[in-house]
Amino acid sequence: MNHSSSKLDPADVLAQAGGLADHLKRLGVQWLPQANANQVTALAEFFAFDDAIKTESNSFVQPAASESSANTPGASQRPAKPAKSTAAKSAASPAGGFQLSNDLGSGGGSYPGMPLSEQERVARLAADAEQVSSCLKCDVLAKCRTKTVYGEGSVTPRVVFFGEGPGRDEDISGRPFVGKAGQLLTKMIQACKFEREEVYIMNTVKCRPPNNRNPEATEIDNCREFFEAQLEVLRPEYIVCLGVVSAQALLRNKLSVGRMRGRFHSYFDSKVVVTYHPAYLLREPAAKKAAWTDLQMMLRDAGLL
Repeated sequence: MNHSSSKLDPADVLAQAGGLADHLKRLGVQWLPQANANQVTALAEFFAFDDAIKTESNSFVQPAASESSANTPGASQRPAKPAKSTAAKSAASPAGGFQLSNDLGSGGGSYPGMPLSEQERVARLAADAEQVSSCLKCDVLAKCRTKTVYGEGSVTPRVVFFGEGPGRDEDISGRPFVGKAGQLLTKMIQACKFEREEVYIMNTVKCRPPNNRNPEATEIDNCREFFEAQLEVLRPEYIVCLGVVSAQALLRNKLSVGRMRGRFHSYFDSKVVVTYHPAYLLREPAAKKAAWTDLQMMLRDAGLL
């Protein structure tokens, strides 16, 4: 394959795929999918990074925009951008539907019950946030926390960003993603053509684990009723799982981020995107390109790219 070009040649892709197929047949593989030229062309277009895309992805590392004022506990009444029509989304998706494979989803089908009005969502989330603030299920976390961190943002979001757990800054402020990782998340959100207050941001566990360790399985299970109730109220079009903890908790598997990236999974009506946690991207800046590719997949499907 010619790596000097910014575009992938569909003929090269087909040739390499044919070589791989021959190799697999020699190894005894009995079944192989048939080549699809239209799908190869779509893949080539999808993975091509032109100058405009490169410029937009660089916004991840630009100086942070000023933070919006703190939202009310668990909610913001600013409405999200209106959802694109189904026809518009279909037109925006690459041919062949290769993005939409979902062999690892959890909780498929519609969310239970009827959607709540905006006012009902505000009231429900505020009541749940109050319940979380007095939760004593996790003895260790309840004793060491300063504040619980329920979540914040639009109550009618197209996108929910779903993280791992509060850090030191979040434990002090009671707000999700306000430290250095939160500043990077804000840039990622803005690169997606949203503002922080137009999405909803939440974590798997609502209390900071000691020394910022990963939440234990029992702690995630204790918080499951809270984050599942949040998602049932919000019913977003997309859920972006930031890191392996939230992805495994939501999709109920033990796969790595690398295994889950690159395709949509499902959680009831929501399409789930798995990407790297902003804290990981701060440690491994080279992974920002992969994270931007994950977000582009969502934006293309949403008709925003």
